Amino acid sequence: MDPRDGRGLDRREFVKSAVAIGGASALSACLDRLPGGGREIPAGGDPSALPARQHGWNEFLSTDDHGNDVMARHHVLAYLDYAGDGTPTDGERETVETALQSLERAYEYSNDGLLFTVGYSPSYFDRFDEELPESVDLPAPEPLSSFEDPEFDEQDVVVHLASDHAEVVLEAEEALLGNRDAANDREMDADLGGVFEKADRRTGFVGKGLPAENSDVDGIPDDADIDEDAPLYMGFKSGFTKNQATEDAVTIQSGPFEGATTQHVSKIRLRLDDWYGEQDQDDRVAEMFCPAHAENDVVEGTGENLGDGSAVSECPAHLDETAQEYGRVGHNQKTAMARDENDNPRILRRDFDSTDGGEAGLHFLAVQRTITDFVETREAMNGTDATENPAIRQRVNNGILEYTFVRRRGNFLLPPREHRALPTPRPA
Repeated sequence: MDPRDGRGLDRREFVKSAVAIGGASALSACLDRLPGGGREIPAGGDPSALPARQHGWNEFLSTDDHGNDVMARHHVLAYLDYAGDGTPTDGERETVETALQSLERAYEYSNDGLLFTVGYSPSYFDRFDEELPESVDLPAPEPLSSFEDPEFDEQDVVVHLASDHAEVVLEAEEALLGNRDAANDREMDADLGGVFEKADRRTGFVGKGLPAENSDVDGIPDDADIDEDAPLYMGFKSGFTKNQATEDAVTIQSGPFEGATTQHVSKIRLRLDDWYGEQDQDDRVAEMFCPAHAENDVVEGTGENLGDGSAVSECPAHLDETAQEYGRVGHNQKTAMARDENDNPRILRRDFDSTDGGEAGLHFLAVQRTITDFVETREAMNGTDATENPAIRQRVNNGILEYTFVRRRGNFLLPPREHRALPTPRPA
């Protein structure tokens, strides 16, 4: 089947553009141009049947042939600020919860329907006299390397919407913010329009074919050989089960927010001219995984042959050995240094690429039990110890740091579902 819809624009490029633009006009165009009007979306059910954890997505995602969870293809991050004075009221909490449950009744809770979370920043909780309990590690965002100077996301709330269907994230966003009366042909019982004010909006995508078809942006060279099967701009598969923390591992285990998790979101600009212009496949494997993988032909193409893990255990355990032998170190090799005492990953990645602002980007979204888990994983990625070798500088021959530039950082708490509507720091 010809992927074009008869009006000169590739279907996947069109839906990506519609999500990035957003609003009622983009939704209308999306519904008009997609086969069947884009309306064959499974309906939801009883919200009380859903998991207590907002971040409990894995059982509702598709999986690949190796059992890896496959993220939904289209994403919206809606940043909101509380519109009221003082602290939220019980009436506002009821309105927010009713609106969220309306989405859950409208769409099946899956990548084929709609998955979403609602997160709250340290700035949101600062309006209360009480402090967060010790069981919640949620500091304000800060720079996490000597070579970055990001702006900080201190909006009160971020809503993450995810679906395989562009029209779903667009429609859900419009309905949730009060710009549309219905979602998936079901009337909304409430919306967030009178409780929150829109502060920012970011979008993205992940999945086979999407990066290659959406590479006409700043940061991607015209002759970039992005593999047609690559789910991300840098050309390799990610999200291997063995490289991800489990949902149990990232869940807060005690206190009033038992069942919650913390979320970090970084907005990263990608500059891949050298990645694709100067580096060949072996170079890219060496810097993404480790030099030993390149030498031993461990990775084929996008890494589909790796199954459910990146085989990081086959990389030298000490960076100085790799630096001495190869004059460079790999990204996965470094982040593996931050695993827990049982050699398990500490963060669960749910990141996606972006063309926001006409630039190639990555919204690095991760959930973890504590923000400290993310910070220590990021510090391992910095590879500072490896720079003792003269061949390795802070951003050269040091994993993928040469190609990634952090523009914004934000930390959020994803409460359990029962406390997701304007929580206090000490919910009953």
